[in-house]
Amino acid sequence: MPSLHQVRTFLAVIDAGSVRAAAVRLVVSQPAVSATLGALQREVGASLFERDGRGLRLTEPGKVMELYGRRILALIDEGVAQTRAAANAHGGRVRIAAVTTAAEQLLPELIQAFREHEGSFEVELEVANRARVWELLTHWDVELVLAGRPPQGEAFRTLATRPNELVIVAQPGSGARDIAALARETWLLREPGSGTRTTTEEFFAQLGIDPERLTIGSNGAIRECVRWGLGLSLLARDAIERELAEGLLEIVPTPETPLVRAWHVVASAERELSPTALRFVDHLCTRGGFTVPGLTAAKRARASARRA
Repeated sequence: MPSLHQVRTFLAVIDAGSVRAAAVRLVVSQPAVSATLGALQREVGASLFERDGRGLRLTEPGKVMELYGRRILALIDEGVAQTRAAANAHGGRVRIAAVTTAAEQLLPELIQAFREHEGSFEVELEVANRARVWELLTHWDVELVLAGRPPQGEAFRTLATRPNELVIVAQPGSGARDIAALARETWLLREPGSGTRTTTEEFFAQLGIDPERLTIGSNGAIRECVRWGLGLSLLARDAIERELAEGLLEIVPTPETPLVRAWHVVASAERELSPTALRFVDHLCTRGGFTVPGLTAAKRARASARRA
């Protein structure tokens, strides 16, 4: 049976990118890391890495070992946190990953209200692009993800949703545009892997246009660039409410927008949620504007009455 030490060393090599870098991170010798990896590979009966030029690449068995190794360590970490919470009468911990817009515009107020209403809960929030948040949930590094529509498949389950309206924004005074005018504009997009970028590219395909693009690495930078007239952008209304109210940005009306999407609160379909995570989801549904998919208005009202 592989030891936790072997699993941690294996994951350290993946994260560091090489045996040498992992040895530095773990503060041990390079031969010690190599010996631990060799013992793990003998234990599982498979090679976990293969050479890729001067570096290492995971084999297919290595990818399987990584998935379960990360989940094992995540469960141990969660078990320690929940045990400490029970011993100290502490509220517990919930680990969340969120895409940038949700993390910047939705979660701060929701987390603050949760802590005020429910007590001294610890909330750990990791902010990443769409591709990264699903990776974190797959590996059980987080319990919940707040993002757009999850990837298809049986690995994830949506617990709650909330409307997410996407609008085209421009420098104030820009006015309406037809499709031909939209095609002539410069568009400001997030980096590849961002859900907003994917939606924007799908929007271009729907309109049959291929405009000039600039890639900007954050929502805040995009808002400022739009404000100063560098181009248009398709953004969640939740991300620009303040700028709209202050007259710093303007919504560009078009027949094709707004696009109505949804925020999704998603968990792994293969893992039970901790009591803290369950209470946080309940908080989002009772006070955060989220609803459970498939729940009728009458059922929602009865559920809210019971919670009250």
